[in-house]
Amino acid sequence: MSAHEDGDVLAMLLNLLDTSHLVAFNDIPREANRCAAMVDLEDVAIYLADMQQEVLREMTGIGADAKQEAEREYLVDGSLAGRAFQYGQPVIGSGDARGRFLCWAPLIKGTERLGVMRVSATDTGQAMLRRVEHLASMVALVLLARRRSSDAYPKLLRTRGMGVAAEQEWQLMPPRTYADSQVVISGVMEPAYEVGGDAFDYAMAGDVAHLAVFDSMGHDTTAGIAANLALSVYRNQRRRDIDLVETSETIERVLVEQFGGRQYVTGVLASLDTRNGTLTWVNRAHPPPIVIRGQRWPTSLKCPPAHPMGTDLGLKATMCTAELEPGDRVVLYTDGIIEARDRNGEEFGMDQFTDFLIRHHTDRLPTPETLRRLVRSILHHHGGELDDDATVLLAEWIESAAISERRLERIAGLPQF
Repeated sequence: MSAHEDGDVLAMLLNLLDTSHLVAFNDIPREANRCAAMVDLEDVAIYLADMQQEVLREMTGIGADAKQEAEREYLVDGSLAGRAFQYGQPVIGSGDARGRFLCWAPLIKGTERLGVMRVSATDTGQAMLRRVEHLASMVALVLLARRRSSDAYPKLLRTRGMGVAAEQEWQLMPPRTYADSQVVISGVMEPAYEVGGDAFDYAMAGDVAHLAVFDSMGHDTTAGIAANLALSVYRNQRRRDIDLVETSETIERVLVEQFGGRQYVTGVLASLDTRNGTLTWVNRAHPPPIVIRGQRWPTSLKCPPAHPMGTDLGLKATMCTAELEPGDRVVLYTDGIIEARDRNGEEFGMDQFTDFLIRHHTDRLPTPETLRRLVRSILHHHGGELDDDATVLLAEWIESAAISERRLERIAGLPQF
């Protein structure tokens, strides 16, 4: 790319950045098209992934009822748009009568997949693709900055009505994916529109990755309140550098005070030191974490479980540790994942669960795409609807010296040029 072209791209990005401070959410498609024209890109369209990441829906910018106004959507499975979303890489379509090509580029904020951007370009060379990639990155940042203040965003992402319990759960969840040079973390939660008692959380504190999964008794608003309360206490204690045992005991005490022993929450609270691979965790009556090593070695991590938080049964919580190897994946999950049954009563089961993760990792899929396909497989096994919440949180430890930048991009699903 020449210095002149570099200047044009920089001008485009700065223009969109300046506009982003005051742009209304519904005006983002218009502003993206205006700035794209500065580098000979046309017909920009933004498609956002729905809650279950099954379809990509066009953001029309028509108004708060954009979901009803949008006429065009693409399936994630079986379309060029969907392929760009799944693999985190641009996909080139056929040319038109004017000699322009359609390019689908993923919209990724950090490592969180928001959707895809379609754009018309004059050629498919590396210089042009870099323009598209830079524009898509800036559009994703603008979407992130403005989505919290808009009801058009969640309306567009929903293909059906959401329950109150699910509404409160999703408001507290972190982004579905995070990645840096030492760890990749990704989570999923189903049924997306009716989830009531599950929750997951993660955060980085220097070199330490904090991980947690909670499962509240029941599947209603009360279960959601208990799960959210446990999650809030967990974050409060974590940010005060309280250890995992004391944190779980504080969650217990708050739940007892709030519900008087009538509501409980199970969970695993863990921390991963990314400097040396030391995993520390506490199990509160929850399915144990799994470590997947290489392509064929799933191991359940043993640790004496204490009683569910909120029951005050007096079983002592135990802090346990394990040493990971570079490339190991730690999997926290709720029992709805393995207990989903088909019409014949057969469970999805632990073997099928771990085999799925191993097989799709071998296929070199990005981690968030592996979990998306896992959920689709579980839903198919259960006839499309789950009777219980099903949540997975997966963290892969990467030792910096053992991995190249390209491998990190592949794992996290970042665009590659």
